[in-house]
Order: sequence, then C-alpha cells, then structure tokens
Amino acid sequence: MTKTMLLATAAMLLIAGVANASEATLPAGAGQAAAVAPVPTGPTSEAPLDDATQKGVLVFQPEFFAAQRPNTALEMVQRVPGFSVQDGSGNRGFEGAVGNILINGDRPASKNDTGSNVLGRTQANRVERIELIRGGAPGVDMQGYAVVVNVILKKGASRQSIVEAKAIIFDGGRDLYGGSYQFTATNGDRSWGVTLSDGTGMSDSNGPGRNLRRDGAGVLIRDEAYLNDSWGGGNGIRGNYASPLFGGKVEATARYGVNDWNQWQTLQSPVALRRSAYNDDYKNGELGLTWTRPLAPRWMLETRAMHSFENGDEVSTSDETLGGVASPQQRFTADIKSSESILRALVRHDFGRGLTIEAGGETAYNMLDTRQAFTVGGATVALPSASVKVEELRGEAFTKATWRISPQLTLEGGLRLERSTIEQSGDADQKKSFFYAKPRFQATWTPKAGNQLRLRFERELGQLDFEDFAASAELEDNNVYGGNVDLAPEQRWISEISYERRFWGEGVVTIAYRHDEIIGVIDRLPLPGGLAATGNIGDATLDRLSVNIVVPTDKLGIKGGRFTFKNDWNETHVKDPTTGKDRPISGIRPTQANIGFVQDVLSWKTQWGINWLPLLGSGTYGPDQTNVWRGAQYYEAFVEYKPTPTWAIRAQLNLWDDYTIRRTVFADRATERAVAFVEDRAIDPRTFVTVRVRKTF
Repeated sequence: MTKTMLLATAAMLLIAGVANASEATLPAGAGQAAAVAPVPTGPTSEAPLDDATQKGVLVFQPEFFAAQRPNTALEMVQRVPGFSVQDGSGNRGFEGAVGNILINGDRPASKNDTGSNVLGRTQANRVERIELIRGGAPGVDMQGYAVVVNVILKKGASRQSIVEAKAIIFDGGRDLYGGSYQFTATNGDRSWGVTLSDGTGMSDSNGPGRNLRRDGAGVLIRDEAYLNDSWGGGNGIRGNYASPLFGGKVEATARYGVNDWNQWQTLQSPVALRRSAYNDDYKNGELGLTWTRPLAPRWMLETRAMHSFENGDEVSTSDETLGGVASPQQRFTADIKSSESILRALVRHDFGRGLTIEAGGETAYNMLDTRQAFTVGGATVALPSASVKVEELRGEAFTKATWRISPQLTLEGGLRLERSTIEQSGDADQKKSFFYAKPRFQATWTPKAGNQLRLRFERELGQLDFEDFAASAELEDNNVYGGNVDLAPEQRWISEISYERRFWGEGVVTIAYRHDEIIGVIDRLPLPGGLAATGNIGDATLDRLSVNIVVPTDKLGIKGGRFTFKNDWNETHVKDPTTGKDRPISGIRPTQANIGFVQDVLSWKTQWGINWLPLLGSGTYGPDQTNVWRGAQYYEAFVEYKPTPTWAIRAQLNLWDDYTIRRTVFADRATERAVAFVEDRAIDPRTFVTVRVRKTF
C-alpha cells in the first residue's frame, strides 16, 4: 500500500466515524467511595456524591470505563475526568521528581519505570478500582502534586500478554516501525514480567521549506530551499518482580537498552549548499529495588535503592560550499558517561483521626564525565570546559504531615532540608556546596460534592543540568557554546490557588492561578571572547493562568461525546544580561491552547476524536541572537476500532501547515544591538499517519 493510499484510508475511517457519531450512547457513570473503604456502586448517569468520610477522594469502578472497552489500565486512567498523566520531571533524586500515578498505593520501583509504563503493560481486567485523590489523603505520598491517581489491582492468579505493532508513515521523509511484547504473571502477592521493546522517535516539525536572510537594512542576501529530517529508535528489555519478603513486600525492576538519534538539514541555492548533521548512540540501564514493611500497628517503613547509567557518543558536523568552493568542515564530538545512585528510606505513622506523619531521608550520587572536541578543517579550536567531570553528592532530610481535619478540609505541610556538594575536575577544578530549606503547605477545602478549592505555597529548588557545565554546539545555526563552572540551582517561591467544579458525571472545570518568584533564573548569558553559555542571569517572575474544561455533550444532544479545552497562559519577566532590558524567559511558551472533541460510537465499537492547537511557540534569547519559533493550526485526528475486548486498531492523522522560525543575529553586544541579519524560515511539516495494532491475551 502506498503512502497516499494509507493517508486516504485513514481519512475515510475518520469520515465514517463522524458520519455515525449520532448513533453513540452516553458512557456509564462512575461508582464512587472512600479510598480507605470503598463502597461499591453501580453504573449511573450522574456522578455520585463524595463519601461522607473521605471528601476529595473519588473512586471509579471498572463499570465507568466499560463503554470505552479499554485494553490496558493506562487507557482507563487517561479517561478519568479531570486528570492528566504526568510521569515526573526526570530530575536527579527521587523526592519531587516522580509522577502522579500510584499502583496499589506505591510508586514504581524505579523513577525511570514510569507510572504510565507500568499501566501500559497492565491489562484492564486486572484493575479493581481507580482512586482519584485531590488535595491529599492520609497515608498517600502526593510528591507535591495536587491530584494523583491510585490504581488498585486485583489479586489472584493470571498470565497475560500484550503485543503491539506500530508504524509511522510520512508523506515524504523516513517511515518508522516499532513494536513491543509484554508478559505478566501474577499469583496472589507475587508477580513477575518481562517487556521487549523496539521503540521509535520522530519530530512532527520536519519538512521542506524556504529560508530567507536579510541584512540589517532589510536587503535580501540569501534565498535558499530548506529540507530536514530526524528520526531515532531504541531496543530494550525490562524485567519486573514483586513478592512478599521478610514480613513486607519487595519490588524490583531492571532494564537495559540501546538507542540512537539522527538528524540533518540542507540549505540550497544556485550558488550555495549548506548541510549540517547530528547523530548519537547511547547505551543505558537501570536497577530499582523497593521494600515496604509494617513495623507495628499504624507504622510503615519504605526503603528504595536505585542505580542508572548512560554512556554514549555524539557527533555534529557542518559543511558549506559557496560558488563550488568548499569551506573547512566544522565538527563537534562528545564522549559522555553519566550515572545516578539513590538510597532512600522513610517511616510513616498513622495517628488516626485523619492525621498521618512521615519522616525520612535520601542520599544520592550523580556523575557526568564528558570529553568534547571542536575542529574546523581538522584544526582544534579551544573551548572553555571542553572536558569536564561533574560529581554531586546530595543528602536530604524531610518530614511531611497530612491532616484531614474534617471531611471538608485537609491540610498538608512539609519541610525538606537539602545539602549538596558539586565538584568539577578536568579543564576546570572547582568545588561548591549548597544548603536549602524547602517548605511546602497545601490546603484543600471541599465545601460540598463537586466543588473543591486548593491553596499551595512552596519553595522549589531547580536541578542543575550537568551538561551545562561543559561545552556544547548547535552547528545547524553555527553556534558553539562554552561551559559554565559557576552554575547555581534556580530557586522558586510558588503561590497557587485553584478551583475545581464537577458536573454532569464526567464534566470538570478547573481554573488555577500561579505566581513564581524566581531567584537565579537559568538562561543564556555572555562569556568573554564572544562565546555564550547557560548560567544564572538574575531574578525573574512567572505568572500562569491555567484552565482545563471537560464537557460531556449528552445533555447537548450529542450522545457519548466530550468537548475538551486546556491551556496555560504564561507571562514571564527577566532582565537581559546583555542589554539590561526586560524580556521573557527562554523556552517558556506564552500560550498553547488544546481544543478537542472525542466521541464513543458504541454500535460501531469505535472511538474517534480531533484535537486542534491554534497557536504555539516559544523563544530563546541569547547575547548574540534570538531564535523564536511559532506554529499554528496543528490538527490531530484519530479513529480507534475495538472489534473484540482483546483487539484494538488505531489510525491517527497529524497535520499542520504553518511553522516558522525567526533568527535575529546581532552585530555586537552593545545595549542597543545593531542587527547583522534576520533569517526567516518557513517550513511545511510533513503530514503523517500513525497506525497501531494491539492484541491482549
């Protein structure tokens, strides 16, 4: 089948789904009860009231999801109204870096084995219930989230497999193929499993375009055809094991994988050809162990040990030919090794009457060893901090308390004390120590069913990216950056208020406002010798308005449908270290609204939907140039057909036609910087179709 035929087939599936949408019926509603002692309820068209002893905790039984015919537990969680899956920041350490999904009250044994990964290999028929915990509950480790889900799995004996095949077909460019096999066996409190994966990586902004460069006076000096592509993949094996041990429960996970990423771009005119390329190859692995054990009535011990590593090579090249004469090649190479080891323990005590207190500690060792080189025509060009080894030894003590004063009011507070020492060796020898206190307070008020108000005040400490200590390159734009040995963690004082209203069974409206006072924001700063680096450029502010809306359309005459709207409006301010003027913080998107509609067509065993992103983009602001990208009119449409409870076939179409990049390069670093040139690049991203087939047995 040609790519054109495949695109047309997907389009016809979408049209068929739309044409038969009116035949759908409204999905059944949810049972709901307390997290501690759930009260079974049958399907209902309206959301039940909060349980009288556990307001703020909603329980969704499998009947709530039956109409959608989910294959995996992840599909069920993705349909929980008012919840968005987050797998964590991936920062170093465990505390504050993991996601908002719990399984049987605990997070996975490794932070890299995310909650969505675990649920993706768990069949839906193993789910006993799903608890949506809003604002905290006694004995629940919220890890800084206002809302988490706790997926309770059934016991018993079972052997289950999930096989998945996936193809990404581009209208031009490189097609990608992958798949996975997942096996899980359970017998009471014991379980083990293995996952084999052949993953894919891609970008949705690749394609042909045109690149125009004008000098400071607006005179056209370049008119070039543009073309790019990027792709990647990886193969991995993971094993999981859980069993009773020494009066408690042990969970273990181990993974090993190899992955790569490749990208290139060309700029061509009748008199010039410019080409840049990048590729990397990495090997990585991890091991995670968790042991929990009751110590006495109402006392619980939790311990964790984790280790992960990654070793790889990166190569960037840039070649240019003008008038048939080739310029010397620019080449940047890096040999990178990194690792992380974590030990963590905590004790939790339930005092009764809704009060739970826990205390513990965590220690971690992190390392990055990088050897880099930059050459022009084979001649070495010296870079600041080209070869650096960065090591961090960090310790943290913490205590938390959750107090449900009444069914309407819950208070959560905590304090983390962190001390870390970062040592550098190689081209730069330096040692720094930091100490920070990180308080947190959250209040959750549920005056009546369907209404909740949350207040949060917290000090967050950003994690340093060790790669910022070393040199780096972006040769597609002829940029080479020096390393910065003087980095300090970014600090944020966060104040947030949010209101949630639930209605019509699956209906949710959440409005939140957040204000951050940022100390030592990390962004681009100038270095001597005309270089730039990543560093602390001063204090800044962020103001964010978030709106999340889900509206069931059954009462509006459209059976089985849900309208969705989600957006964050961000406004940031920081003083530019080069000009001294106010500007936004690099990399933060001012807005990115996502408007969608999903409908279940039960008579066709089909679900279809469409998402529309009307505007997206962000900017990077350096001492010598700014780079701002904008996108508009991004569409994603899908149809998923489930002919039986064990088969799922999904086709998804992604397209957008408005992706632009404006790069402004300055002639000097004076306060009123003269413009050397402005480059406008308009790209027509390739349309692509993703086809996925899944079989569970």
